Amino acid sequence: MSDPRALSIGILGSGAAGLITDLKPGGVWSDERVYPGLLLNNVYGEFRFSPQPSLAAKSDLKRLSGFEMRNYMQTFADSYLQGTIRYGLRILAVTRPNGTSSGWNVQVEDMITKEHQSLKFDKIVLCTGGCSEPYIPEEISPESAKNASFKGQIFHSSQFRTQLDKLEAEGNHASAFGEVVIVGGGKSAQDIAAYLANKGVKVSVVFETADAFLAVSSPLPDAIRRSRFLSILSPHSSLNSHLERFLHTTFLGSKITHFIWNQIISGSFNAAGVTEDSPLRNTHDAFWGVRINDEGVPQPDGFHKLVKAKKITVIAPARVASYSSDGESVILNNGGKLKGDTVFLATGYTSSWHPIFDERTASEIGLNRHPPEHSLIKTEDEWNDYVSLANPPAAHPSGEQWASSIYRGIVPAKNLLNRDFAINGAVFTTNNGYAFEVTAHWISSYFLSDRNFKLPSSPEEALAHADRNSAWLRKRYPDMLLWANESYSSNLAFWTWPQMIDELLGDMGLNIYRSGGNWLTWPFRVIELKEIETLKQEREELRLKTNS
Repeated sequence: MSDPRALSIGILGSGAAGLITDLKPGGVWSDERVYPGLLLNNVYGEFRFSPQPSLAAKSDLKRLSGFEMRNYMQTFADSYLQGTIRYGLRILAVTRPNGTSSGWNVQVEDMITKEHQSLKFDKIVLCTGGCSEPYIPEEISPESAKNASFKGQIFHSSQFRTQLDKLEAEGNHASAFGEVVIVGGGKSAQDIAAYLANKGVKVSVVFETADAFLAVSSPLPDAIRRSRFLSILSPHSSLNSHLERFLHTTFLGSKITHFIWNQIISGSFNAAGVTEDSPLRNTHDAFWGVRINDEGVPQPDGFHKLVKAKKITVIAPARVASYSSDGESVILNNGGKLKGDTVFLATGYTSSWHPIFDERTASEIGLNRHPPEHSLIKTEDEWNDYVSLANPPAAHPSGEQWASSIYRGIVPAKNLLNRDFAINGAVFTTNNGYAFEVTAHWISSYFLSDRNFKLPSSPEEALAHADRNSAWLRKRYPDMLLWANESYSSNLAFWTWPQMIDELLGDMGLNIYRSGGNWLTWPFRVIELKEIETLKQEREELRLKTNS
């Protein structure tokens, strides 16, 4: 048998989970995507890797800016990945060599010379993420605008930095955008609106439902925000502690859980100055959803404060339905019109997997989602004793919420035994750096066929596991599988990322609950990246012990 360490591995992706195929490292934090006012949608210090300390934030907010995050990615690439990265390649297709069931051909295009090339690898790690392929509804697409003789400019939010650079190169100010309409209520929409409003641009934001957010009047202690505290207040598919079972399977525990969440939500509105009659109350539910931003201490130049100061107009709940034949307005679903010289479509992203995998390849490895079978829909009844999940919000039928075929959110179940394809970055969490790093170790153990590594015995067993997890996600996060594209929702471990990490560590035979603490303090112990600094050595020691 060949030495698995001698085989070639292609890591495909441009962001933190993979590094890198863009012209510059960073993915959504790459140089061409960040702009002034963009802040990391997470707590300071939670989006980094253990080998490299976080770069110090330049503000008092303890939240990294987009530029600081870009610098971190570039520094990490320069320090640890010299000579291993090929920049400026666009992935066109990933296929098996003709007539084989092993190995990979990756067709790429040089983004400067436009020359095509075929790269060959024994194994692939897919890290293309979920924020690279813009999603634009047909009714508000540039083509629809052209058909309606709309005279304004239309851009996806991912193009905002490019358009700023273009204006600067032309010697223009942001005011050259004219009156701006932003479609969407997510983080990108809010950041772009805040930037433009602070430049004196007239901005209107239209959305049906905005992202929920966490906000405080003063910074939360690390023992609350960077511990397991919020994770145990969110039920996981397996409740592994007495405290979690009390909080989620008893009447009193459920009351306590929802009381705390209600306090968090109302406190966030109050800290951001969002009044009872504000359209900003039209948000997703912070307990039942994963569309949540961390605003920290809201600042006067931030989105919510600018709305309160009437420097940003919010129209909600509403939706931009089409473009007006007058050539200068968008039409809302309530029949109203809104003038716009420039329209930014902060309408999210579609899967980054579809453009590079043809249907045959995706089917052969089991990459795509599939409709849940009736028997699997009934699997949701497994968690009927979770009192904290009683009275969920209205949702589409379970049969419309398709199931992931990805075991652990990492390996397509159908391709499990080939050990030549894995995914990093498709699990949605609130601590990406920690999750990406542990997942990378898991993939390494999987590729190396470590004896101590726990894996289902068959693709069928792996698929059953993935189906059970999808049933759980339909129960826990109603309708979220319809919102999140599959290239970053093979698993939704949003608040419960510590529990997910423990499962991955357990698969590798490594210690779990690594932040320590006793029966009283463990929920409040700060989770630090230093806990996983030695995973490589621990795995090597375990491998030697297992092989001896």
